[in-house]
Amino acid sequence: MNLSNNKILITGGGSGIGLGLTERFISENNTVIICGRREEVLNEVADRFDNVITYTCDLSTESGRTALYEWVASEHPDLNVLVNNAGIQNWMHIEDEGFYDKAKLEIETNVLAPLHLTSMFIKLKKLDTVINVSSGLAFVQIAKVPVYCATKAFFHSFTRSLRHMLKERNIEAIEVIPPALNTDLGGKGIHDQYPPVSEFVESVFQQLGEGKQEIAWGFSEVISKASPEEVAETFQKMNA
Repeated sequence: MNLSNNKILITGGGSGIGLGLTERFISENNTVIICGRREEVLNEVADRFDNVITYTCDLSTESGRTALYEWVASEHPDLNVLVNNAGIQNWMHIEDEGFYDKAKLEIETNVLAPLHLTSMFIKLKKLDTVINVSSGLAFVQIAKVPVYCATKAFFHSFTRSLRHMLKERNIEAIEVIPPALNTDLGGKGIHDQYPPVSEFVESVFQQLGEGKQEIAWGFSEVISKASPEEVAETFQKMNA
């Protein structure tokens, strides 16, 4: 993809990896639309950057996703990049009360939302790139976040198929595969010991510039290329 002069929608673009991507795309002379549930968070980002547009919505609902698409199609038909970044992570056990309800919300947000959005946004005449943010946990699981890992494994598989399906349309499907980073994913303080988002984002943009379509870094790069035996060994260590 071209790294500049795009109009880009980043779901969950107000915090974490989404914010890191937003800041970096802005620095490359792009216009970025960010969406999420927390209007005050979105407005804080928009106050910092002239080229940021905000839209408040709940992507865990079908109506919220449809409203987002219809607004973009009406107000920003020149949008050419969709970044499916928004996601949630629940630390839970299958015996926990409320496990099923939390699992449903996680699947709705991490799986059904990006599938639904992609199926709609490819109708835009200018769309030429879809970027899906998965996880190194698509390749090896931490049992404390069982549904999150499963949703990211699904997303990795889907993105590979999507890349093939959209080839004839000349729409590029790129997978970004982050490792654990210092964000509030899963809760405040859980990931404080991990690398900053900025280091990961720099690597992402370097690899985008090289034309790569599966972009990993650090642990996610190692585990995405690991043998079955190495994955099994890593699983045991991570879940000891």
